Amino acid sequence: MHSSSRLLYHLLAFTVVAIWGSTFVFTKLLLVGGLSAAQIFVLRFIIAYVLLLCLCLCRGIRWLSRSWRDELLMAALGLTGGSLYFLTENSAMLYTTTTNTSLIVCLCPLFASALIGLFYKSERLTGRQTLGTVMAAVGVVVVVMNGHFVLHLSPLGDALALAACLSWAFYSLLMIPANARYDTLFITRKVFFYGLLTMIPYFILRPGLGLDVLAGRPELIVNLLFLGCIASMLCFVAWNWVLKKLGPVVATNYVYFNPVTTILFAWAILHEQITLYFVLGTILILAGLYLTDHKASPPTK
Repeated sequence: MHSSSRLLYHLLAFTVVAIWGSTFVFTKLLLVGGLSAAQIFVLRFIIAYVLLLCLCLCRGIRWLSRSWRDELLMAALGLTGGSLYFLTENSAMLYTTTTNTSLIVCLCPLFASALIGLFYKSERLTGRQTLGTVMAAVGVVVVVMNGHFVLHLSPLGDALALAACLSWAFYSLLMIPANARYDTLFITRKVFFYGLLTMIPYFILRPGLGLDVLAGRPELIVNLLFLGCIASMLCFVAWNWVLKKLGPVVATNYVYFNPVTTILFAWAILHEQITLYFVLGTILILAGLYLTDHKASPPTK
């Protein structure tokens, strides 16, 4: 892989994580506006799926995978990267602190690297990469805790945050065989479809999409369109493409940068203060990301 092309993939990974780091503002506004976390997830995925379906119809479309096993793989991707991840992460916020949730979820690369290494020998971390991912994890702790190294333990909330973390780790693992057999647009469309399909049991118990809440409130509609069109459709396509090009271990390590972009966004828009701990943690994360990209071999195919 040419260095210029690899730099492009890294920039794209950073951009996606930066956008995902900013979505807390839009989600918070929708929650305050009266939508539930499940309603926000479903509505943004419906928007993303419809847009992606239109794009695929224009380019020619494959409706089903080549085998029922591959179709089950797509269903698992929709569950782990869609409904299960978003439900557990958002539900964790109801039972534990934002700090705990952010810290646990953003340590996903540690779990993903270990999990992928169990199944794919060629993706196991070298000593330098292991040092890099641990260094980045320490950087996340420093950024999130911001000098207040006190955790308020909540077994249920922390368990839900851990479930979200593991769900994304399994999503990264399952993307390896999916990327080896199908193109990015097909995979992403399936993720949205099965993410929505696996939400049906939830809405049987708690019916209602909350469309009445959006009526006559253009500011909420704009926020939802951003989450659906940009943060979901475009970012999921870009992220799945980056997973294929950089490999799941290197790409997933960019999740470490999520709290950094969130704080930068809050500084630029909400005028929150940048602290010395933020600077130190960011330096550790950047150094860790540099070390984890040391092995430049392509992902397993």
